[in-house]
Amino acid sequence: MSFCVKSQTAKISGTVRGTDNTGIERVTIGIKERPQESYYTDEKGIYSFTVQANLDLTIIFFDINHSTTSYSFNAKPGQELDYSPVLKFRNELSTVDITDFKKRSEEIVVLDAKILKQLPTIGQNVEDIIKTQMGVTSNNELSSGYSVRGGNFDENLVYVNDIEVYRPFLVRSGQQEGLSFANPNMVQNISFSAGGFEAKYGDKLSSVLDITYRKPLKFGGNASVSFLGGNLQVEGVSKNRALAWSIGSRYRTNIYLLKGLDTKGEYRPSAYDFQTFLTYEVNPRWRVEFLGNIANNKYLVIPTNRQTDFGTVKDALRFTVYFDGQELMQYTTYMGGLSATYRPNSKTKLKFIGSAYRSNEQEIYTIQGQYFIDQLEADLGKPNFGQVAFNRGIGTFLNNGRNYLTASVYNLEHKGTKIINRNNEVLWGLRQQFERIDDKLSEWRTIDSAGYMVPYDPNQINLIDVYKTKIYLPSARSQAYLQYNFTTLLKDSSNFKVTAGVRANYWTVNQQTVFSPRVTFAYKPNWRRDWLFKLSGGLYYQPPFYRELRNFNGSINTSVKAQRSTHIVLSSDYIFRMWKRPFKFLAAAYFKDLTSVIPYEIDNIRIRYFANNNSKAYATGIDLRINGEFVNGVESWASLGILRTYEYSKDNIHYNYYNSGGEKIVKGYTFDQVKTDSVKVDPGYIPRPTDQLVTFGLFFQDHLPAYPAIKFNLNLLFGSGLPFGPPTHMRWQQTLRMPPYRRADAGIAYNILQADRKMTRKNAFNKLAEMWIFLEVFNLLQIQNTVSYTWIQDVTGAQYAIPNYLTTRQLNLRIQVKF
Repeated sequence: MSFCVKSQTAKISGTVRGTDNTGIERVTIGIKERPQESYYTDEKGIYSFTVQANLDLTIIFFDINHSTTSYSFNAKPGQELDYSPVLKFRNELSTVDITDFKKRSEEIVVLDAKILKQLPTIGQNVEDIIKTQMGVTSNNELSSGYSVRGGNFDENLVYVNDIEVYRPFLVRSGQQEGLSFANPNMVQNISFSAGGFEAKYGDKLSSVLDITYRKPLKFGGNASVSFLGGNLQVEGVSKNRALAWSIGSRYRTNIYLLKGLDTKGEYRPSAYDFQTFLTYEVNPRWRVEFLGNIANNKYLVIPTNRQTDFGTVKDALRFTVYFDGQELMQYTTYMGGLSATYRPNSKTKLKFIGSAYRSNEQEIYTIQGQYFIDQLEADLGKPNFGQVAFNRGIGTFLNNGRNYLTASVYNLEHKGTKIINRNNEVLWGLRQQFERIDDKLSEWRTIDSAGYMVPYDPNQINLIDVYKTKIYLPSARSQAYLQYNFTTLLKDSSNFKVTAGVRANYWTVNQQTVFSPRVTFAYKPNWRRDWLFKLSGGLYYQPPFYRELRNFNGSINTSVKAQRSTHIVLSSDYIFRMWKRPFKFLAAAYFKDLTSVIPYEIDNIRIRYFANNNSKAYATGIDLRINGEFVNGVESWASLGILRTYEYSKDNIHYNYYNSGGEKIVKGYTFDQVKTDSVKVDPGYIPRPTDQLVTFGLFFQDHLPAYPAIKFNLNLLFGSGLPFGPPTHMRWQQTLRMPPYRRADAGIAYNILQADRKMTRKNAFNKLAEMWIFLEVFNLLQIQNTVSYTWIQDVTGAQYAIPNYLTTRQLNLRIQVKF
């Protein structure tokens, strides 16, 4: 019987190598005629499998970082074929080439990190490429934070080599933020999910950003310098190729950008980090990896004055402030992760991870401002048009804070993968996390309007927002997940895949255990056109972290429970050719029913929670995206999103009061403030702080046909107005709308030293593999985007909202080399 089977089959094997003649691990090998079958190369790039004889077959070799190649053959019974292809590195982002069903069936978009070098953005962060993806919004070019489908910054998971990374706690504004964690020069793969992600990912409500650092194959590196800082990255391998190392360091300063803000003064921002990624091949079965990071971000400003014009054409106002004092925001983070991966055979992978994270943060400020609110002349016929006509109010404010926070997080984790057969796969994981928070909060402010303290009291001086707390909070979290992947070929040759799993999470602070079931169905019909449909859903929980427990007075509520989202996503993608070039179209419709919601408000990038579960909410919308070669040879994409996210809370029920004349009493505006009547008001569902009806993102590349070494890059973002309101901590009052966010950044890139150039003479530049020069224009359209508002109150209680604008148009010169 065994002889009969063998006589009807053949064997094909070989080694998949890169251009440097080294084997490439985990290359996907599929059979075109049997799309339900796929194989992978091992650590050395070797593959081997059995095929049916006497059939015309084509095998396809796919890896996200290399070009795709194929091989056609018809093997005789018992024949052993050898085919060892050489794959070239990709030069451009090529998500449209991902045709493997198993990869397309995941709620994940895979991006190539090489495109980051072309993006004309201020931060040059990995997150900049995410901001133009489906379902993602960002309204602050100085921050790496982003919102996904109605969520906030804290609802996004970020992993680097399976290690979760965290955002700083005390940062209030984008100019304080500094560097994000991931070093773009060290990144190999970027995977992003805007919702409906699998059980193997953690417990957050909105998104997953999964970053993998590159394992070097030979000595090399990258370096760049610009008006905003510089970076250096070097990598290599040992002689026996067992040890691979990559070391990177970055420095960034925003002095050049901050000089264009309305607030003038002496800015001294600086941020630097040092990262190392080591890989050691103990033997063919064991691999050890180490990821380390040290980062320091410092923001010091000594403001002198500010002048901001706001209002309308007919009611134009000018806000002028003269400052004393200074502000210092500094945080230092340390992160180390050690992992060991064991492969007892080609179908089993066991990974053990230990990591530690520590953040030391301090916020020290004493700022006094003497302000003037002036009415500007609005009559075009008068000679002083646009100048101060008269003064509407004067005053002084004093803000003081001494805040210190230390956060430590330690993790022990195990992840496993077992390929049962071609159609079945099991994944599992266990994680024990220990946390420790030391928080000392001390801040207050006061306002003097026209010589009277606000709020006014003839007998004493009253401070506003006085917070004095000292908190120590140790805790532990236990997490586990189990996931099953099933792929099959239906009778009509259509592909079908089910990904189902469940997560469990327990936290010692609120003593709550939650279970999160998740499932994804993927169906690829056997149509002439290449369509794929997905339905994803599940019950997603987000247990609170320390930030969600702390309320506005600085105390914590340890009874806050996990937020819950019942999430449904219906999506599809279509791969097609237009103008004889590849394109990919994606569409998604989603609905989130949120319960046990923790309400919050956003000021700039600072999120402040109400520390209760008194709200319920929903988020629904549609996302569209197309990417491909709009210009031959270079990749571009565009994304459009429609979103509505509203919340309801009984805490928003309030009373409107009326005087004897039936006039509604508005503090600071109504003359008769004596209450004689009241009406109970339930505002119902109100917009959440991230409610943004329309968003649009575009990244476009072009080049000169006669000079392909010269490229043009455009990065464009649009978002309709976000809700805002006075700082009263009353959510029902925060339903005003900011102006829309409109941002265009453009760049011209010149590939002065090309990778495939001919070196005809000896010179120092021959040691460089590639060199680019970028001339970038930030905020090309010179649009004043509003990020938040400063609220000033006069002695009558009237409040004025003064917009805080983001950066103006700036030029940047950047030189980048690869060696």
